[in-house]
Amino acid sequence: MDGKNGKNDSRITQFILLGLTDRMELQVPLFFTFLVIYIITVLGNLGMIVLIWTHLQLHTPMYFLLSNLSVIDLCSATVFAPRMLGSFFAQNKTISYSACLSQTFFFAVFISTEGFLLTAMAYDRYVAICRPLLYSTVMTKRVCTQLVVGSYMGGLLNSLTHTCGLLGLPFCGPNVISHYFCDIPPLLQLACSDTHHNETLLIAFSTVIISFTLFVITVSYILILSVILKIQSDDGRKKTFHTCASHLTVITIFFGSLTFSYIQPSSSYSIEQEKVSAVFYTLLVPMLNPFIYSLRNREVRSSFRRTFRVRECTNHCKHLAKCKDKAERKDFGVMVPNT
Repeated sequence: MDGKNGKNDSRITQFILLGLTDRMELQVPLFFTFLVIYIITVLGNLGMIVLIWTHLQLHTPMYFLLSNLSVIDLCSATVFAPRMLGSFFAQNKTISYSACLSQTFFFAVFISTEGFLLTAMAYDRYVAICRPLLYSTVMTKRVCTQLVVGSYMGGLLNSLTHTCGLLGLPFCGPNVISHYFCDIPPLLQLACSDTHHNETLLIAFSTVIISFTLFVITVSYILILSVILKIQSDDGRKKTFHTCASHLTVITIFFGSLTFSYIQPSSSYSIEQEKVSAVFYTLLVPMLNPFIYSLRNREVRSSFRRTFRVRECTNHCKHLAKCKDKAERKDFGVMVPNT
């Protein structure tokens, strides 16, 4: 035993994820609830990606960023949902040490990248509204690619910092994580050595990233608001603000839940509160994003309707061609079987 903290000196090779709740009467309802959420997330984000990639009118900087956001949401939900769904009925709730740290790594990558992408989208809205004549010059394909690559690199750097920090910690037991995924704060609580350095890094990186992204977003929207207020007509103000409403909704939900989880001292950390906020930024936000952007966006709605009209038209043309073929064959005295 370690005389300092009373923990076993042997290194553990697996953790036990207790899941979202241990109340048996909630297992089945929660399973079907989150199964529906995951299916909607996959279909919604895949649909958004395909819609943007297959419609030329959506090949713009804003939708290029939005398609990457859908990719991140799809990957992020897939990191958590399958294992979470299995944990509702599984007797064995263990996860290997390597699988746990891998989940932590991908979680940090996708969550950080989403924050940077939302910031890039705020900058895109600023240029579109405040500098409309320079929009095509500023938001070039190269700049959009740099914004996306920079977002992924920022997420990767943040994730590697915390994951490498966890790799340097000894885990001697206990190995029970009262969560549905391997989040960083619960893992730090299980380490059998001083984690002050890791906690400082976590708070510092989280504070810097959230402060930077929110600063850029706030400045962008202050400038956007100043332009909107200068518009004379009410319809013009509403139309301009409408282009930002979807983005503002996503930002509020995402950064609100994320700030609640990570910008707080370890002394006031509550795992039950963390579970609730984690459900928002790991599962609900990825599900809501496609609907928020599609329901409030005229271009996406029109492209979606056009897709179904083309499909209906194609089926109708096939039916007419089939009927015409039957008529021609009857004219030549050919027996046509009933269908």
